[in-house]
Amino acid sequence: MGMSTGGGSGGATPQINVTPLIDVLLVLLIIFMVITPLKPSRFEAKVPAEPKDQPQVNVKPNPLTLVVAINKETKGITLNNDPFGDVTDTDKLSSKLQQIFKERETNGVFRENTNEVEKTIFIKSPKSVRYGDVIKVIDAAKAAGAAPIGLQIDDLTQ
Repeated sequence: MGMSTGGGSGGATPQINVTPLIDVLLVLLIIFMVITPLKPSRFEAKVPAEPKDQPQVNVKPNPLTLVVAINKETKGITLNNDPFGDVTDTDKLSSKLQQIFKERETNGVFRENTNEVEKTIFIKSPKSVRYGDVIKVIDAAKAAGAAPIGLQIDDLTQ
């Protein structure tokens, strides 16, 4: 009796040897791991140096700058040093900002090098003001259409 291969044709079935393919795969994996840059382990920030003795130059503030300040004691809101209510009622501030932005749109006041209307606002607040009060002012500015909104949180004398 002879050996049968399971089929009537009597031929051997081909099988692929995957060992060399795995070797190539591992070599490629090692190569890509070596050439992949590592993420930085720290973030370096360059702090500006102290200014040297330079003559005093009177820098005039940009007339388009809108600064909303929150008073620490009275919780009052000022827009460019003009009082506009307090943090419990921000409707007066919101309506004034909408009016300013509408005037800027009709007068064609755009940001530098763009065709967007200048709607940048800075909000100044001491650290001791409650977070919720600052958020109310930010929400009022967003409702008026302000974008972007910059925050300056520090110990102001107000």
